[in-house]
Amino acid sequence: MDADLDLLLIAVFCTADDLLPKRPANARRIVTDAEVVTLAVAQQLLGLNADEQFCAGATRRLGHLFPRLPKRPGYVKRRQRLADTIEALIAEFAAHSPGSVDDLLVVDSTPVEGGRSIETMRRSALGDAADYGYCASHSRFFWGFRLHGIFATDGTPRALALTSPKVGERDVCLRMLDRLGHHGPVTIVGDKGYAGRQFETDAAALGAVVVRPRRKDEPGPRPHLAPIRQRVESIFQTAKHMLGLERHGARQLHTLRARLAAKFLALTAAIALNHRLGRPPRNLTAYYA
Repeated sequence: MDADLDLLLIAVFCTADDLLPKRPANARRIVTDAEVVTLAVAQQLLGLNADEQFCAGATRRLGHLFPRLPKRPGYVKRRQRLADTIEALIAEFAAHSPGSVDDLLVVDSTPVEGGRSIETMRRSALGDAADYGYCASHSRFFWGFRLHGIFATDGTPRALALTSPKVGERDVCLRMLDRLGHHGPVTIVGDKGYAGRQFETDAAALGAVVVRPRRKDEPGPRPHLAPIRQRVESIFQTAKHMLGLERHGARQLHTLRARLAAKFLALTAAIALNHRLGRPPRNLTAYYA
């Protein structure tokens, strides 16, 4: 079976339709919740972060799958109300990937900017939640949030968290480990920012062994982690370049949450489908054709 966007959207719709409860009939609703979730995934794979642009072109691109499409206001409101559902579907698709049982995981974080100008910061509705942070990989400060993630080596998300950039990476990692829901010990590979005796002790209490590169002030050798560390970097690059993580276009916190959830649902669903089709897990190229 050939992989394409239609096949992925059908897989998302069927999974969501089977799991979501049936709602009472509503004459004003022309699409179901499962269809709204599927449209949210399609929007990310089509690279149309602007809701106006997506709704204007959805009929031409997706009309053969959705005979009836909602107007923009209704679509946006329902997508935001379904944010919890979209996040739950990420876990559902992840459970159907081999990465859901891996005991070798990678952890990292990346900036999610909310704006780059002082005027944007003053006027943005994100101002109550966003903050200033420093991105070491780009050697610059940014205003917005930091997205933390624990992933299997095939790219399957195991835990995600969106926080203020002032919250420490190690604290967020411990919170994600606490809700990881793994069976048995796991090995977490991170960068030098995940150093610290207390952090490693707390992680061990949660059943995780932290492995990281050696810092300059530490004696003794450390394992060569570059190939594994490259995995998490490439996972975030997939989210940035193919799913538009840095071009989310959200101006409100609930909109940002819904769009980020849809992006990672698209990634997780593609990974799960690729495993079934015998394709490389993070090969999303066919779903953009």
